Amino acid sequence: LNVNKLIEKGYRMAATIIEEQRQCHEEIERLEDALVGEKLHKTTSHREHINSEQRAFYLYTRLQHCSDKLLHNYEDRDGVRRREIEQIGGPNEFQEFYNRLRRVKEHHKKHPGEVAAPMVLEFLELKKEREEPNESEELVEFTDEEGYGKYLDLHEIYEQFVNLKHATRMDYLTYLTSFDRLFEFPKDKKLNADYKKYLTNLQDYLIGFLHRITPLMNFELENGRILEEFEEKWSSGTFPGWARDPTSAMKAGNVLDLAPFDSPEELASLGLDRLKTALQALSLKCGGTLMERAHRLFSTKGRELVDLDPAVYARSKKSKDDSQKQKEVAELEAYVYHYTELLSEQRTATRENVERRQARTADEVDDDDVDDADDNEEEDEELVPYNPKNLPLGWDGKPIPYWLYKLHGLNLYFNCEICGNFKYRGPKAFQRHFAEWRHAHGMRCLGIPNTAHFANVTLIEDARALWDKIKAEKNKDKFQKETEEEFEDSHGNVVSRKVYNDLKRQGLL
Repeated sequence: LNVNKLIEKGYRMAATIIEEQRQCHEEIERLEDALVGEKLHKTTSHREHINSEQRAFYLYTRLQHCSDKLLHNYEDRDGVRRREIEQIGGPNEFQEFYNRLRRVKEHHKKHPGEVAAPMVLEFLELKKEREEPNESEELVEFTDEEGYGKYLDLHEIYEQFVNLKHATRMDYLTYLTSFDRLFEFPKDKKLNADYKKYLTNLQDYLIGFLHRITPLMNFELENGRILEEFEEKWSSGTFPGWARDPTSAMKAGNVLDLAPFDSPEELASLGLDRLKTALQALSLKCGGTLMERAHRLFSTKGRELVDLDPAVYARSKKSKDDSQKQKEVAELEAYVYHYTELLSEQRTATRENVERRQARTADEVDDDDVDDADDNEEEDEELVPYNPKNLPLGWDGKPIPYWLYKLHGLNLYFNCEICGNFKYRGPKAFQRHFAEWRHAHGMRCLGIPNTAHFANVTLIEDARALWDKIKAEKNKDKFQKETEEEFEDSHGNVVSRKVYNDLKRQGLL
């Protein structure tokens, strides 16, 4: 829908500023009335709903254009409106009146057959399009694969993905299921131009598809929310796939407590390697002789790191550049996560459509190609099936029988705290989720291996308690030198290490 072209076509330039303002007020009132009528109109098919959204977007954009034009005229920065009011209200108002009358007569002499169409005709035409929709009308462009907004067309994005280095080879159907699981991609392989270009193209497609099916969505507000959530997770180190480097924890463990040391000479007794790790933990320079390192480390005793001389800090320009690149890539991933979630319904429909098309025989493909247009029209005309109990839909798009619904336990919901309080419908889906990515990711975040010991464990507290118990049992099975190591005395008696040492100290051997 070329909005700018329609606005230029629908907007009528008036001869005077006052008339132009009057016309803008009239057009704004008619646009508001048409917009309300468009939103109250109930659509009966998917195509009609998309067209209705596009018409509403056109009316809203045109309303904004008229409002901006009217505001510009009222501000009167060039003084044209003020001069016109002075002309029609000054001492020579009759002369101005006859001058304008003469211009009007001259215009009609040049164009004797011209008929001015009133603005109401255009809005009557818009009302007719709304109440008598044309099923073949396309107000926005979709590919054949997208089915006028029903499905996603990710073939080009899929080709880019399979050509990435270190990308897992998979078919298109598998890609539709896992293209948003970006946290599984190796972290050290994400900092390249190809991966960033792939994320950019994927983000542009998802946003463009959303803009075509929901043009009235406030994308600026959505982007603001995404950035706010991303900054919060990034600063806390909990963004999926970009967990904080474990070396930072190692550095924290290498920090040396300087309280027991009273001089650099005492620190020097620890050796070069220990002083180096302690300096690295504080991000200070770790080179130099033993005494230089000891003096540099001892200078931090009782002082804040921000109060130290900047010259003692190690240079980390490369790490800062890498950190900025990581944040840019992670920000693109945040957009993909959010917009993929908004398109979850279309994504599921796309996966089912691809499965259905792959299962067809050659004869069925030929028949579907011949009757494709008729089938699409019939699908559009079908109303939502009667489903008062909100039963799941079967392969034919109709609700499954109620006895089958009860047999599979689909009326039961199981909550898993480890999966982020995600609810699973039915015992089969609940048992299957323990081996799926969401539960495995939750266990990995807790630092617990996802083994068979934790089957049917859904609470974080229970999982941690069981893991502590397993670790305690493993510690019991470890070899204990003091009690399990055996020695033989001079008489051939077998005793433990502790008893042997006691006898040896007493001189009884």
